Amino acid sequence: MQMIKSTPLAAAPAASVPSFVQALAADRPAADRADKLALYSWLVGSWVMDATLHQDDGTVHAGRGEIHAGLVLAGRAIQDVWILPGVFYGTTLRVYDPGIDAWHILWSDPLRQVYTRQIGRADPRGIVQVGTAENGVVLRWSFTDISAASFRWRGERSLDNGVSWMLQLDVRATRTAA
Repeated sequence: MQMIKSTPLAAAPAASVPSFVQALAADRPAADRADKLALYSWLVGSWVMDATLHQDDGTVHAGRGEIHAGLVLAGRAIQDVWILPGVFYGTTLRVYDPGIDAWHILWSDPLRQVYTRQIGRADPRGIVQVGTAENGVVLRWSFTDISAASFRWRGERSLDNGVSWMLQLDVRATRTAA
């Protein structure tokens, strides 16, 4: 078997980055999913977020970050990047699954080594995503107060399988021009 020699990242051609981004990004939803992508398509664009973190010991930390989202994978998914300096720098891939009429939500944060899988659906107040963390804790992430210019996002966890919820992160985001 012949081994393929890889190119170190530092030596990778600069042209590969734009090529990768062009291959990933889509300028419109796929025709067969356009109506379903509407659930999250309002997120496409750039946002400034004011975040409040609630720690287990009761301390509260406030910070400012950014969110950027776009259509990807031939318009069949929505991907975003959430950046809260010193806290997290991660990406979410949201893919609609017609077989279950819901969304697969895949969050990856290599800064903290946190990886989460959820199922997202429309809710009377907005959107709710529910899943289980690697440690077995049930997570509920929700988007509410959604408008063209702003939204609220709440990350909650339950230690009793959804009977009660504890707020971990509260985000209020405002759309930016860029």
